[in-house]
Amino acid sequence: MLTYSFADIGSDSLYEYLYKCIKNDIISRKIKPGEKLPSKRSFAKNLGISVITVENAYDQLMGEGYIYSIEKKGYYASDINADHVNGAAEAGGDIEGRRPEASSRALNEETGENAYVADYSSNRINIHQFPFTVWSKLLRECLADYREELLIKSPAGGARVLREAIANHLKAFRDLDIDPEQIIIGAGTEYLYSQIVQLLGRDKIYGVEDPGFPKTSQVYSASGANVRYIPLDNEGIDVEELERVGVQVAHISPAHQFPTGRVTPISRRYELLRWAYHSDDRYIIEDDYDSEFRLTGRPIPTLKRIDINDRVIYLNTFSKSIANTVRVSYMVLPKTLLEEYNRKMSFYSCPVPSIIQLTVARFISDGYFEKHINRLRSFYRKQRNLIIEEMRSSGMDSYARIKEEDAGLHFLLDLDIPCTDKEFTDLLGDRGVKMCAVSEYYHRPDEASMHEFVVNYSSLSEEQIKLSVKLLNETILQF
Repeated sequence: MLTYSFADIGSDSLYEYLYKCIKNDIISRKIKPGEKLPSKRSFAKNLGISVITVENAYDQLMGEGYIYSIEKKGYYASDINADHVNGAAEAGGDIEGRRPEASSRALNEETGENAYVADYSSNRINIHQFPFTVWSKLLRECLADYREELLIKSPAGGARVLREAIANHLKAFRDLDIDPEQIIIGAGTEYLYSQIVQLLGRDKIYGVEDPGFPKTSQVYSASGANVRYIPLDNEGIDVEELERVGVQVAHISPAHQFPTGRVTPISRRYELLRWAYHSDDRYIIEDDYDSEFRLTGRPIPTLKRIDINDRVIYLNTFSKSIANTVRVSYMVLPKTLLEEYNRKMSFYSCPVPSIIQLTVARFISDGYFEKHINRLRSFYRKQRNLIIEEMRSSGMDSYARIKEEDAGLHFLLDLDIPCTDKEFTDLLGDRGVKMCAVSEYYHRPDEASMHEFVVNYSSLSEEQIKLSVKLLNETILQF
């Protein structure tokens, strides 16, 4: 039986400490791949802690891919293979050149009003959750305190005070030690995508996830990049396909892939890093777009956190955590790219207005951002629970399955329907509910998953949820 001491756990909660102990033993192979872990009840009794503490630790380990479960048998350690990455790092320059083994209801653009009863395709925030009172207070403070700074052109990377605030936030929330100089502020992630192409070069081959967020490939193509669509398997982007088609820059969302909702397990993350380390012109763009909103357990650790050879460009945005109209996103460049960025692109001015940068900086530094995120998590957890409860109480269980409900602000709905995805979404739209099928996000439609639908719930009210689920159920039952 595994035994751990809880005498000196520091600031960690019991489940966090237990999770770290087991994770470290799996990485070091003290717990062997395939080894069965104790049952939650017997483990809790042996350690003198509650079953729920063990359950939370196991859930976090499963979410990150360190363990897996077999129904009615128990939990088992995954095969992580972290030593291969460490070995590549120790080899240093020797890794270069080596190869791995072989409709009329749409949004009105003028009024902003939506004619749908509910729009499950929208990832906008709920307007009632925006912190208007605090935001207006901080705006006034910044206008008074930063008069000179507001009239000076912002440097290419953004205001120093905002970069420092983000660096401190990344340390506290994502356990990343980042120099503020590495942080580049942009007016939305699309701007940063185009900057990455200018920095790394249009001659490189950029790989994007298929299915994936369509704007990513659109911006890369519009910037002159050569784009390849890389299929996903159950663990994320296909590393062998990256190698086969000669991708040099891979754009991925390992913490919560859109639209599938999949979380890339730790073993696949190490595979991706090994792929990047085999050639000095390869980089991974880690899009961590809604990492703040994992609704159970701890946030999934970043790929950047385990990148020991500095090949990961980290991207994040405040569009979901504050508002998409604030238009503040950022990337963290590897230190090896900083000199190149400053040489090529220092002539730019940051496109985000100084007053917005300074207000966001104060929102973070004064502790409002953390409180705001905690409130949002509580609100969105209630939203998600309500919509799932409404779906189940309506009797949809017999012809609908909910998938990936814990990873972020959307989940998937797998339906038993005798029609095409488009026929169903058109029919549902006629009833006042807008919903997109996962198949709409595939570059290769013939490889698309059928009858899976994306349920974004972040912008919906309680009334919209209840009515839209009723309409959804009626639409399915008419077949």
